[in-house]
Amino acid sequence: MAQTFNKKSPTVKRILREAAELAASPSPDYHALPLDSNLFEWHFTLRGPPSTPYASGIYHGRITLPPQYPLRPPSFRFLTPSGRFEVNREICLSISGHHEDTWQPAWGVRTAVVALRGFMEGEAAGQVGGMECSNEVREKIAGESAAWKCEGCGGQSCEDILRESAARAKELEDAGQVVREEVLPEGLKLGYKDEMKKESEAGSSETPAPTPTPTPTAFAPSELTTPALPPAHAPQLLNRQRQHQPSPAPPPYQPYGQRQPPNLAGGYLPGDIPAYLHPLYAPVPAPILQRVETPWLDKCIWALVVALAALVARRYWGLELIV
Repeated sequence: MAQTFNKKSPTVKRILREAAELAASPSPDYHALPLDSNLFEWHFTLRGPPSTPYASGIYHGRITLPPQYPLRPPSFRFLTPSGRFEVNREICLSISGHHEDTWQPAWGVRTAVVALRGFMEGEAAGQVGGMECSNEVREKIAGESAAWKCEGCGGQSCEDILRESAARAKELEDAGQVVREEVLPEGLKLGYKDEMKKESEAGSSETPAPTPTPTPTAFAPSELTTPALPPAHAPQLLNRQRQHQPSPAPPPYQPYGQRQPPNLAGGYLPGDIPAYLHPLYAPVPAPILQRVETPWLDKCIWALVVALAALVARRYWGLELIV
């Protein structure tokens, strides 16, 4: 019984779009579509890579998409024996759910199936889901894989499924339509995460090339100029010259109101004394104000104080103040 999904969900929209694209552009080497009963479970059928012990084989497997797809990667497992992967066990690849940090949402089911087909050429190296086997056994398994039937795909064999996909691709090609050929992106590496990490660490551990040291520019002796430095005894000579020079006479005294402002164009007056230190231009102190005696004001204040005291005494104690 087919399930009902929310077609407004971004995940469901993405899955439906990929299913429609795979159906509209089939490939003679692989086939992948979701089940009618579960949109998040896909079955794929792929032909073994050429020039390998798997070349004559046709293999079938299952893809499980997470609810967060495509933000999280799918999981893969083979349902047919291959001699390369264990049957019905999740495969640990750089594009599978075992390593979410290497997955990119821009990749899709088609990219993953093509990468999985290319990864069959490598060795298991003891990784999860992989197995070691001789080439003779792998060739024997490949010859028997085409007749394997999947109950989830309507009881069709691997050979029938791939034959229909190849026939559909041939029809589109004869009609002049371009059949899409998936090319693995540059950022996708086929391998196990542990192997990729070792390669990255090996590349980072290499000693970087030394940075070339710039060669200093050579100058001719005539081009090199050194500023002339004063002799070591120059300060003593300068002090002696100042001692033998006569001191300049101070300017004549002028009253405060008739003084002319000094010429400070050079910043100093004669004698190397700043203008604000010369006694001639010192500020004149302000005159001291003398207190004016007002005895009548003091008497008035005392009389007022005595009158107020009499009013208070009469008001509160009924006393008469005699002055």
